[in-house]
Amino acid sequence: MAETTGSRLDRIENKLDQLAEAMVAMARAEEKLAGLKEDHDRAYERMNRFSQKLDEIEKKVEDNHRVVSTINRLFWVAIVAVSGSIAAQLWM
Repeated sequence: MAETTGSRLDRIENKLDQLAEAMVAMARAEEKLAGLKEDHDRAYERMNRFSQKLDEIEKKVEDNHRVVSTINRLFWVAIVAVSGSIAAQLWM
């Protein structure tokens, strides 16, 4: 009977050790998950900042497009005016 009690206690002790190891493994996994969540949150915040910068750049590009279009039109108006003057001088 003493042997069965001793072996039974050994099995219980082994199971407790396995349970303790499982709890340690779960704690490590939980720490890793917490770290991954922090990394995810930082990446999400960074992505939001890039999105805001992209919106600002898009507005600047639209403004620059408008300015360049206006300058382009003024350039061609000046070319036509100069050409018209030259043509008028030649025909007179």
